[in-house]
Amino acid sequence: MTGTLVLAGTPIGDIADAPPRLAQELAGADVVAAEDTRRLRRLTQALGVTPGGRIVSYFEGNEAARTPELIEELVGGARVLLVTDAGMPSVSDPGYRLVAAAVEKDVRVTAVPGPSAVLTALALSGLPVDRFCFEGFLPRKAGERLTRLREVAAERRTLVYFEAPHRLDDTLAAMAEVFGADRRAAVCRELTKTYEEIKRGGLGALAAWAADGVRGEITVVVEGAPEKGPEELDGAELVRRVRVREEAGERRKEAIAAVAAEAGLPKREVFDAVVAAKNASPERGARGDA
Repeated sequence: MTGTLVLAGTPIGDIADAPPRLAQELAGADVVAAEDTRRLRRLTQALGVTPGGRIVSYFEGNEAARTPELIEELVGGARVLLVTDAGMPSVSDPGYRLVAAAVEKDVRVTAVPGPSAVLTALALSGLPVDRFCFEGFLPRKAGERLTRLREVAAERRTLVYFEAPHRLDDTLAAMAEVFGADRRAAVCRELTKTYEEIKRGGLGALAAWAADGVRGEITVVVEGAPEKGPEELDGAELVRRVRVREEAGERRKEAIAAVAAEAGLPKREVFDAVVAAKNASPERGARGDA
């Protein structure tokens, strides 16, 4: 018989949040695959448990190479426990490759549910929670980040992101540019830890706040797009959306078509708004081109 792959949630901050079954699984697993073996050691010491099996590292750098080894263990009947540094494995953490490979080999996969920064931040944000989507980490490069944000500019579900503290100000500024400075959001910092902080407000105000520097583990929750009919989108808003797409690298013709489709308007109406804005610009008037 094949073995069992166990995905175990670990505390995102407060060690007291560790699920009761975690200690049992750590003690009973044949193999414990950990994103960081040093953090695993601190976790087991805090829980007062000694792993009964072999401990191996399983992180982004060796995930592809180590997955076949762990699958071999599983196919041979081993119980393999996978833990990451915080939260649930495979949610913006190593694990997806191993789960997919285990499923392909008909290996049983189960979980020890545990804390989740995504759900914790969502619940604390004060924003709608009935429908949401998790977007993980945004690209580091500015152009790619804007492109990714544009893809969800009209998304009506609440959006949840992870972000590094040193990139938070740039990310919030990009969100304010694409979603609008008044779009409500919450920056959740150091969840369940001693210095937990939830900062709520419009994206513009949050970007200004983050410009002074922010520390800690960050989860950002952003309100979904408001339900607007085509008649509510004035010319200035249409022009802004076209400009955002152009700055991200799209040609004007493509940007106009995309904005028109997004707004449910004829392309000609968006084109006319862009032309009118161009003719009304002070720079054009000063040249006498109007």
